[in-house]
Amino acid sequence: MPNNSDNAILTKIGAYFKGNWGAPFVIGFMVLLTVTAMSVSMGLEFFANQMATYSYYALSVGVVLQIVSFAKEQKKRKS
Repeated sequence: MPNNSDNAILTKIGAYFKGNWGAPFVIGFMVLLTVTAMSVSMGLEFFANQMATYSYYALSVGVVLQIVSFAKEQKKRKS
């Protein structure tokens, strides 16, 4: 059963992701890039190329969402 400190941590994590829309995609990029590196080391070049492509897309979406999130936050602070 989760205690209060676990709930506080989960609340902070949820608030972080709510304020940083691109964060899940950037984390996904890092995971996919790790899978890419492991695939290359195992000689699975075709799979590694596919994973590298998907990781690039994840990073691109994450960066765009972070910029939108940042702009929205700046607009809210000026109001």
